Amino acid sequence: METICHHLLKAKSRKKTALEFIKQKKWQSLSWPNYFDLIQQAAGGLKSLNVKPADRVVIFSHTRLEWAALDMAIMGLGAVTVPIYQSSHPADIEFILKDSEPTVIVFESEDLYQRYMNLAPALEAKLTFKPRCVGLQFSNAEVLSWGDLLFQGKELLAQHPALFETACLNTKIEDLATIVYTSGTTGTPKGVCLRHEQIMSEVSEVFKIIDIDERDKSLSFLPYAHIMGRIEHWAHIYKGFTMAFAESIEKIRENLQVTQPTFLIAVPRIFEKIYASMQAQGESSPLKSKIFKWSMGVGYKVSEARIQKKAPDLKTLMEYQIAKRLVFDPFYEKLGGKLRFAVSGGAPLSGEIARFFHAAGLLLLEGYGLTETTAAVFINTPYDYKFGSVGKPIGDVEVKIAEDGEILVRSKKVMREYFKNEKATQDVFDEDGFFKTGDIGEVDNQNYLKITDRKKDLIKTAGGKFVAPQKLENLLKLNKNISNVLIHGDKKKYIVSLITLNSESVKAYAEQNTLTYKSLEELSKHPKVKDLIRNAVAQANSSLASFETIKNFSILPRDFTIEGGELTPSLKVKRKYCDTKYDSEIKALYGTEL
Repeated sequence: METICHHLLKAKSRKKTALEFIKQKKWQSLSWPNYFDLIQQAAGGLKSLNVKPADRVVIFSHTRLEWAALDMAIMGLGAVTVPIYQSSHPADIEFILKDSEPTVIVFESEDLYQRYMNLAPALEAKLTFKPRCVGLQFSNAEVLSWGDLLFQGKELLAQHPALFETACLNTKIEDLATIVYTSGTTGTPKGVCLRHEQIMSEVSEVFKIIDIDERDKSLSFLPYAHIMGRIEHWAHIYKGFTMAFAESIEKIRENLQVTQPTFLIAVPRIFEKIYASMQAQGESSPLKSKIFKWSMGVGYKVSEARIQKKAPDLKTLMEYQIAKRLVFDPFYEKLGGKLRFAVSGGAPLSGEIARFFHAAGLLLLEGYGLTETTAAVFINTPYDYKFGSVGKPIGDVEVKIAEDGEILVRSKKVMREYFKNEKATQDVFDEDGFFKTGDIGEVDNQNYLKITDRKKDLIKTAGGKFVAPQKLENLLKLNKNISNVLIHGDKKKYIVSLITLNSESVKAYAEQNTLTYKSLEELSKHPKVKDLIRNAVAQANSSLASFETIKNFSILPRDFTIEGGELTPSLKVKRKYCDTKYDSEIKALYGTEL
């Protein structure tokens, strides 16, 4: 059976553009033959550093061209890629390096290298050898530069021109390809071992049913230390679409307009931000608000007809053409103007946001999976979707729901083990070999899966009622003025919430209402802003059972960030961390109610 490395050998002769990226402030492109040469040179460089099959190579970097090339170079040699998030906590970095014992570590920047050097004294006592270091954007006496690595690779290939192609051909479906460490939100990171079998099962089945081919283009910005980012990269090799590298998450909107992708893979936080921005712009004046609401009303009618696979009536179609010109087309152009659909995963997506985008002309396809399942094991497709669900099982995926509601899956996409952790491996499989996802959900009579919440996240109030925090958080985040939310209430009499503001929307509100302020922190304390959020909480509460309702809230002076520790690199809230960090604010909420 073929591995992703066999498909790389097939890809080298493709005629279309492989990659687009920014270099010297200009967008440039790389053909498939040239991309293969780059990968091959990187592999030769790693071979000159004595990287052997099964050796681990760590990549400590943002998503970029060199990351992708290195990943294929490492796996092509039969070695194992170990990614580390550039935002990882020092304790996690230290654990991953000790656990994986890499032969080579690749650093994007001198700053990341310095973080490693600060850990070196403790690490060297644990490692039997000192890893070789490669720098992508810097060089010093102790670090081999990217350019020198490629030069060494060229020299080796000149002597052994078939070295890399032979190594690729020798890769086997059973070979370990990568160890992806979990983000550590629930404790010590665990190394998820993914073999070529898992990779091929995922990319061959997912990208067949979502109908992607070499005419397509994606804008890649998810961290490659996150499994969804890697799947996009491996699918690019397998299917041959063009992949453009975003400059950063902050520049996604700008990059979308330049690169004009035909599909997008992202986490819900990206779509939540676009949703909030679109709402804020649509309601920036009384006239715009009237036009926006009318257009969305028409859009929802067309959306419902499409869901029912019916043609809208003539009057609605005519109105929709007007709505497109006034609202939807300008919105669509800001996303590049060529998107056929977008895929959302990594965290729950609000069904209301999916419906909103569909009404505006963009289909969001939510999927579900974990690092341990090599990303998606359920997904909605362009021809078979249901908003509020994560779709149907993919390919060989078998599913069953445990007595407590936990989702269990069995598939070739599921990892076989955690690296050096037999106990943790045993704990996540039942007696029939089904993987315990840790998520609660239900499968409807049409075979669509709906996720309720994380098993460990469920709140049990003092009254014995179970509350799903993600449900409440997603309800609140539908409000354009709210950015992030943390729900709390385990073993308490009632539910409370910490809320952060959407600065763009709230500042626009302040301007419209002539509120004076010097900073967002000052604005967060303004009585009118608190009234604004109080109304949002009341609106969310109106659709909740009494035991779920939020009885008190606090507006934090700044948003949650990766750097601040509140968010994972995939932009999910770290509940336990936030509960500890904001302990005093949470305790203060259990005084007087709203």
